[in-house]
Amino acid sequence: MTKNRFSNSLHGMDSELSALEAKVEQAVSQLRQLREEGRELRQLLAARADENARLAEKLAAAKTRIEALLKQIPETEA
Repeated sequence: MTKNRFSNSLHGMDSELSALEAKVEQAVSQLRQLREEGRELRQLLAARADENARLAEKLAAAKTRIEALLKQIPETEA
């Protein structure tokens, strides 16, 4: 192999390595972004689960109060 061909071959490999490096950097960046998004979604899910539990408690309390009020209403004769 001549010196010129060897130089061209190395240049081509450098280009390929640079392209591969860019793809790896892009994949790492996307991975970091997705991990952060997953963390945010887990936090949001936990907050919504807490809110759901709080609202379920409020609903149960309201149901109990309504049932107590209904018992206080005198029944009418038809």
